[in-house]
Amino acid sequence: MDADRSQIFDRIRQAGPGRVFTPKDFLDTANRDAADQALSRLARRGAIKRLARGLYYTPKRNARLGIDVPPDLDEIAAALGRQTGSRIVPSGAVAANQLGLSTQVPAKPVYLTDGRSRTVRVGQYIVQLKHALPKDLPAGTDKTALVIQALRFLGKDAITDQVIQTIQTVLTMDERKQLLDDAKYATDWLCQAVRRISLSREQPTDG
Repeated sequence: MDADRSQIFDRIRQAGPGRVFTPKDFLDTANRDAADQALSRLARRGAIKRLARGLYYTPKRNARLGIDVPPDLDEIAAALGRQTGSRIVPSGAVAANQLGLSTQVPAKPVYLTDGRSRTVRVGQYIVQLKHALPKDLPAGTDKTALVIQALRFLGKDAITDQVIQTIQTVLTMDERKQLLDDAKYATDWLCQAVRRISLSREQPTDG
């Protein structure tokens, strides 16, 4: 195995199963053509699998069923963002589900992006990307953007103490401060909810 391919394979192996990769992820190790060739060769060897053009993944194994499991949609969406150089975050219903604030699983998950709106078929998946205004994708972290989208989805009347506490457990103190800054142009009720989350002196729990 050549040096480029060996370094790329080592990084993929360290990342673990279920991760999606694009040649751009390895430009610090090899140029674009070399990264493309290395990933193609690894796929032909069976070390990784090709998901779509320019997208590869390491499958997870379902021990009970004895089959390989494809990556989840969030991992694919994140890789698409890296591939196109755009920011992609889950929209409201997806965000609320990820944060444990809703049991509703969207039949057609939508992701917000600062790139163009489009529908992308990736293997067995269809990823819907919807262009969002800058105010809907504040320049904070993906986690704080996730929280803001979830709060908008739930709506003013659904922001209970339990919702506030649940969100607090997933944010570090620095992320709470960032959330407060991200929401400064939001509607009044959302700002109030964010203040309740961010200004609590309670430290987030580990885990």
